Amino acid sequence: MPTLFRLLAVLALIAGAIYGGMVALVTFVEPQPRDVTIRIPSERINPPATGAIKPAKK
Repeated sequence: MPTLFRLLAVLALIAGAIYGGMVALVTFVEPQPRDVTIRIPSERINPPATGAIKPAKK
């Protein structure tokens, strides 16, 4: 039983260190906003006509 408690204590210390690191990052690190531009090719927005779809006749 003592080895089980020792294992659980070590795992709890590791989890606490990870949690503490995450709290420190959230507290002390400020993200810097910046503009993001994504270029979309015109073929994706307006694909060229292939003639596969025929318009309905009236």
